[in-house]
Amino acid sequence: MTVGGVYEAGEGGKPAASQAVREFEEHEARRQHLYRVLQVLVGVAIFGAWELASGTLIDPFFISSPVAVAGRLYTWAVNGDLVRHLSITLYAMIWGFTLGSLIGFAMGFLFARYEAISTVFDPYITALYSIPKIALAPLFIMWFGIGIESKIAMSAVIVFFLVFLNTYAGVRDVNQIFVHSARIMGANEWQLLRIVITPSAAAWVLTGLKVSIPYALIGAVVGEFMSSNRGIGFLIAQASALFDTASVFAGLVILAVTGGLMNAILKRVERHALRWRGTKG
Repeated sequence: MTVGGVYEAGEGGKPAASQAVREFEEHEARRQHLYRVLQVLVGVAIFGAWELASGTLIDPFFISSPVAVAGRLYTWAVNGDLVRHLSITLYAMIWGFTLGSLIGFAMGFLFARYEAISTVFDPYITALYSIPKIALAPLFIMWFGIGIESKIAMSAVIVFFLVFLNTYAGVRDVNQIFVHSARIMGANEWQLLRIVITPSAAAWVLTGLKVSIPYALIGAVVGEFMSSNRGIGFLIAQASALFDTASVFAGLVILAVTGGLMNAILKRVERHALRWRGTKG
């Protein structure tokens, strides 16, 4: 920078501002690295305590052990059960997530932009939202059968409400000064949606999508619990009926890892979409 017309440099003749930014970035990189190390250490501590407690403090029948769970996962991976059943669950989850998100976004935008529609349908939406979604599973089985369609429907319904409510709140939260300014400049409804409303409500919508990922997986698995002969939910239900604790925990590990990976992908999408806001995701 300049002081009284004189250029001020940092160490090595480099600009002081640039050097400060570099030091800040290095500090952030070290901090993130420390967090990753701590995450690994916490995971090691949890699994170590689990392994030590199994058979000494608690009967393995109730909690199995990390070694037994890893062995079961290896067996499923080798004989093809892991890929076969996981692909079915992911298929239902992805379709449910996609359908629920699209319908939830469209209806959330519609309700937020047109107050008359929101006022008329608000008590019905609230009533439907209050229904425990698992109570709809028997109805979906009667409507769509015991195939993959009922699992997709269960997943889509759960995702719909999360995305709908976040989209509705996000669109309603848009600064009306921006909307009125765009209208004065001749913007139509489509241009308002693309230029003003969508960027302003993006954080709300992406939060709804991020929260919906594990619930989409839950919907698919719940559907498999109710009626299925394949999928991770089926493996867990079958293992539970046979009192096979290791297989139950193996299925839970698969679901946890899958949900974590999907959430990490969506976080990257969120950071890219909201990079103009400087968000860390």
